[in-house]
Amino acid sequence: MPAGPVPQPLIPDHAALLRLAPHLVPQARRGVVGSSRYARNLREAIREAAQDPAAGPVLISGEPGLEKDNLAALIHYGSPARKQLMLRLDGALLRPDGSDLFGSAADGHEPPLLELLGAGSLLIDKLDQAPASLLPRLRELAAHGRWWPGAATPASGEGIRTFSGRLFFTAEASVPEFDRCCRLIRVPPLRVRRQDLGEWLRYGVRQRSRKLGWPSPPQVPEAVVKRLQSYDFPNNVRELEVLIYRALQQVRRQEQDWPAVLPDDVFWTAPRQQRFRFDIWRWKPQLREWMRSPWLWNGLLFGLVSWVFVLVNLWLWQGPQDRAHNGALNLFWAWWWPLILLGFPLVGRLWCSFCPFMVWGEISQRLARRLGWQPQRWPRGDNDSWASPLLAAGFALILLWEELCNLQNTAWLSSCLLLLITAGAVIGSLRFEKRFWCRYLCPVGGMNGLFAKLAVTELRAQVGTCSGSCSTYACFKGGPADGEGLATAGCPLGTHPAHLADNRNCVLCLTCAQACPHRSVQLSLRPPAADIQREMSLPPGEPGLLLVLAGDVCLHHWQRLLGWSALAPASLVEGPWLPRLAAATLALALPSALFLLARLRFSPARLQRTLYGLLPLVWALLLARHLPLGMGEAGQLLPVSGFTAAPFWSADPHVIAFCQSLAVLLGLVWAVLLLRRQLANSRQAWFSAAALAVLVAAAGRWLVAVPIA
Repeated sequence: MPAGPVPQPLIPDHAALLRLAPHLVPQARRGVVGSSRYARNLREAIREAAQDPAAGPVLISGEPGLEKDNLAALIHYGSPARKQLMLRLDGALLRPDGSDLFGSAADGHEPPLLELLGAGSLLIDKLDQAPASLLPRLRELAAHGRWWPGAATPASGEGIRTFSGRLFFTAEASVPEFDRCCRLIRVPPLRVRRQDLGEWLRYGVRQRSRKLGWPSPPQVPEAVVKRLQSYDFPNNVRELEVLIYRALQQVRRQEQDWPAVLPDDVFWTAPRQQRFRFDIWRWKPQLREWMRSPWLWNGLLFGLVSWVFVLVNLWLWQGPQDRAHNGALNLFWAWWWPLILLGFPLVGRLWCSFCPFMVWGEISQRLARRLGWQPQRWPRGDNDSWASPLLAAGFALILLWEELCNLQNTAWLSSCLLLLITAGAVIGSLRFEKRFWCRYLCPVGGMNGLFAKLAVTELRAQVGTCSGSCSTYACFKGGPADGEGLATAGCPLGTHPAHLADNRNCVLCLTCAQACPHRSVQLSLRPPAADIQREMSLPPGEPGLLLVLAGDVCLHHWQRLLGWSALAPASLVEGPWLPRLAAATLALALPSALFLLARLRFSPARLQRTLYGLLPLVWALLLARHLPLGMGEAGQLLPVSGFTAAPFWSADPHVIAFCQSLAVLLGLVWAVLLLRRQLANSRQAWFSAAALAVLVAAAGRWLVAVPIA
């Protein structure tokens, strides 16, 4: 098409406008966002195409969802012909004979679209999906600007017309016959331009929040950007737009409630493929209705657990102070610890859903609201960066307190520990909405979240159903009843069930299942430790918490490790305070010290994978450490509670030793298999890690051994 003066814009009549209106492209939606070299090169290619004096055809190729039609609009509206019309036709919907573009004899006196367009621009979107019979005519139009009405080529050449406008094509696959006659612009996918993702997110949030009526756009935390940079975005910009819209809809509650910072939890992407899942509720639908019933949870939490907790603490304060005469102390140390450890591989963090600490926190929050006090919204952002190390340190202090003050045999101090954690839950509930304390600061909750990754149960939502059918997101933020969905206050940990990457932030309270009107939430059985993968998103302090839990075994059996030293105290319970504290701290810190020494020799990534591969073994050693109390004293609950004539049982030391060995062997086999997954790229690394697991298992079994007469 020869260069020349810019033609004056065509002004169609009313009938022509009605025909053109469905295909008009009024403007470009946005520019090219980003500062990477890919974004700069793409902007330069668009600028050169817009200023092309020959106004030649342009073929824009790239993966789905890259808004290639918008790039064509940028070229048109940045060119001297910007005042001309621009039409967009979907190549996949074009008729094989081309009649919807070139006209046909059956149309009578109705002019073809190309004739109505005049000197404007024509965009054929999805050229690679156009009918094969139509491609030669489109190529002729692109190469020479020639076209003719009807399906057949005029034999004499009469009736052939010339298109004076400009052509644009977009394609997701290669169309070689058009490469030689068009200017090519290849659009890189988002996964190649990860550097631009932060700018894309913030631009999209500003654009979308303005359309939704937000007075000022919220901020996007840097932690969100870093997490999403590890996601490939198969549908590119289109998927990113859906993600942003979904995030804003989740946090918006009412017209006057506009958060300044978007939480990490509202940005969720399609999870990795989940294999080997068995949907319990699909198998037994009636079980779903029973488990999500509000009366069950309200009766359990507020009618039973809250008052049992009060009675237990009164018993600990007013009753005998040793475990041999106080049933509450027996219940705490001989029942609770072994049972919760046994429960982790089965139900994960279920204990947290009816934990008495947070029950009283929720009660205090409800009472405060009735009195006019309004807890603040969560301080959104990367809270794990400061809370997770603090949680690990808090658990270490609890373990030191337990051993130095003999909490296992001192009732009122055990009650002080329970009341101290409850006070944290109450203060956290008065300060912030929902269960901020549970998610970020509770030491017991941190341990539960860590070992919940081993569980065979999993509560998740179907991303496709949530993104395609839901607009209220009541499972996350709460809301009134909707269809079969019940009125709820939303997830107590502020997490959408489709966002969960592991079990750490799911307490199986089933609030999301109660609120969901689409039956998207599923309770499934899965392979054990399915959350432990080579690529995991971990809170900064969680590996430290794992080492602290391993140190608990060393601390409880410190005499076998340090008793040989002349500097070791005779007891951690009696004697000068400083030597006892030093010995306890040294025993507790032993696994952490060994880990730090290993960092000097091995890469941090490999060490972290090895550490999480040993998680089942750490769980097994903790279980073996608590089995003597559970199997030896749990059966004496009634006699130590004052019912001296009641029957009791106590396992033989040989049976306890056998169960300890069985638990450690189970943890060892599980750890070796998990290490195979974690270190799959190096057989030598797996052999070395497996040998380490055998060494740790043997040393741990020696530590927790029960003396047998």
